[in-house]
Amino acid sequence: MNVKIIDTTLRDGSHAVAHNFTPDQVKRVCKGLEDAGVYCAEVGHGAGLGGSIIMFGLGKHDSIELVKAAKSAVSRLKIAALLVPGLGTMEDLRQGVDAGLDMVRVAVHCTEADVGAQHVRLGKKLGLETIMFFMMTHMISPEELAEQAKMAEEYGADAVYFADSAGYMVPSQIRDRVEAARKLIKVPIGLHTHNNIGLGVGNVIAGAEAGCIFFDGSLEGLGAGSGNGSTQAIVASLEKMGFTTGCDLYKLIETGTKDVRPLIRHSLEITGQSIILGNIGVYSSFYLPVIEASEKYGIEPKLIFEELGRRKVVGGQEDQIIEICHKILEEREKNEK
Repeated sequence: MNVKIIDTTLRDGSHAVAHNFTPDQVKRVCKGLEDAGVYCAEVGHGAGLGGSIIMFGLGKHDSIELVKAAKSAVSRLKIAALLVPGLGTMEDLRQGVDAGLDMVRVAVHCTEADVGAQHVRLGKKLGLETIMFFMMTHMISPEELAEQAKMAEEYGADAVYFADSAGYMVPSQIRDRVEAARKLIKVPIGLHTHNNIGLGVGNVIAGAEAGCIFFDGSLEGLGAGSGNGSTQAIVASLEKMGFTTGCDLYKLIETGTKDVRPLIRHSLEITGQSIILGNIGVYSSFYLPVIEASEKYGIEPKLIFEELGRRKVVGGQEDQIIEICHKILEEREKNEK
């Protein structure tokens, strides 16, 4: 069976490099991905089009500029952008198309397919391959997620994606969600994994066994939290299982080693903090801001992660990290009196 690989090094990996990818870096990585036979590369700020704001971190270069750089370096590789309604606008999407976008992934919370309906329809109208990308999919049941996927299909999405945004799920949970959706929808299903509890590749294997067609990965695993499933390892695993990825593993390894490994700023190991984040189910992009706040305020990361988990935060609520730190310090001061 043929499957398609979307590499998110240049978008999800942006979280891990403080959104500082340069056009030259984008060109080199995209050229390597094209040479390796990857289907599509997602490019831009970690929070997608329009995501370069103080709350999420200001990007060194605008997402549209990076899309243009990517397109200038390749001829066959599709270039995608993420669009989170409320951050990215319809005008951002039109500018992306003018810059050469081939695909848009409309990213919504797992209960909010309706929020992305008009963006999916615009993507289709503009001639883009259009995917609805459901975030934090561990937060609802397989049946509820399947109903959301059905709505996306009705809006015209070419495929739906299930993102384990917190790196929370185990293979059986991935399998249950994919199988439930396949009973209701005909469009392909994709999977986006994080490695916070060490299952970035294992969950891809479960998704493939359950019928997914699209798979995300990042070279060297570069991504939010303790990273994404490694593109190289995902391709190697899927090929061993008998799937056809169309990718040259050795060229992927070469590009990862030469063009991505030198950019890594923090350890992508599975740390105690990343396991806590994944176990609680906190959005992976919270990882570095929590570590930074922990050091700034002298608060154990575990305490911050636990409160974020209790609040069931989702992407876009990073401002609560500072609020939580002040609350912990206030409680600490009261207890010391």
